[in-house]
Amino acid sequence: MTALPETKPLIYDLDLDQLTGLVQSWGEPAYRAKQIWQGIYCQLWGSAREFTPLPAGLRAKMANELRFTGLNASTVLKSSDGQTVKTLFLLPDGRAIEAVLMRYEHRQTLCISSQAGCAMGCSFCATGQMGFKRHLTSGEIVEQVLYYARMLKQEGKAVTNIVLMGMGEPFHNYENTLAAIDRLNHPDGFNLGARRFTISTVGLVPMIRKFAAEKRQINLAISLHASDDQLRSSMMPVNNRYPVAELIQACREYVDATGRRLTFEWALIQGVNDTPEQARALAALLKGMLCHVNVIPLNPTHKFAGTGSTRQRAEAFRAELDSAGIPCTVRMRRGIDIQAGCGQLATEHGK
Repeated sequence: MTALPETKPLIYDLDLDQLTGLVQSWGEPAYRAKQIWQGIYCQLWGSAREFTPLPAGLRAKMANELRFTGLNASTVLKSSDGQTVKTLFLLPDGRAIEAVLMRYEHRQTLCISSQAGCAMGCSFCATGQMGFKRHLTSGEIVEQVLYYARMLKQEGKAVTNIVLMGMGEPFHNYENTLAAIDRLNHPDGFNLGARRFTISTVGLVPMIRKFAAEKRQINLAISLHASDDQLRSSMMPVNNRYPVAELIQACREYVDATGRRLTFEWALIQGVNDTPEQARALAALLKGMLCHVNVIPLNPTHKFAGTGSTRQRAEAFRAELDSAGIPCTVRMRRGIDIQAGCGQLATEHGK
């Protein structure tokens, strides 16, 4: 990695108040900041020269003082069915991150990253196998969304949902993650509703409690993947610090405090956590909680020997939960042919 970090501020790192202060420091009226803000988040302009309604002097100042690009789209892969697009972005310091667009009939969902690498070390996850590199700034999180929003705009479409399930643990980068969501949720800008966002966490209990206290409308998903400490710790080292009972207690507190339904994510690994016994143990664990379980056969990675469950075993797992009154959906794997599982493309780049 020979690239050096840029010194000019990334415009997407600024909230509206910060942008207003900067514009006023240039001797411009405050309303110019809102024009710039709407140009970025409503018009989706990505360079100073596109802001033609602004005076030429202000456009020149913006170009000289601010960066409009923090991500370099190094590799873009499209699945054979055309429904999934994965992009490998290089950061100014040479680190790599990924984001994915998943097209559905009525939705255009983005899966974005919150960190380069990840410190959680989950054995089955390509990002966890990389180790932690650094946190993303709020602007680097935002720019992933704007990249795809511009792509979709050319097709007459728009981003409908955003999941922070890409590279990294969002709650490990809590402040930047929430700042990015606030920027994208802002009513005078991108204006994507809070319920259109989902944060996925491996179960950082103090952050779950902090998030619950804020009583936001953002969806929360818990990567659970096992219902007992021995199995979960073997897959997810974070369980040694926040074991299953403590995590589930925090989840129940979250539901009680917010009244919002929790989602539990479960990557089905053939013969490991896809047995009827595991399903029954999970049902007992979640009994009485306002929740939903998403099960998805594991995306394969080079450093994990396990394979994704068959459709038949996935349906049997779902049926066990259903019979116990636990709502469950079997999700399709997307983009297997383009290594769409989080971290897979960046891992190849790192080699």
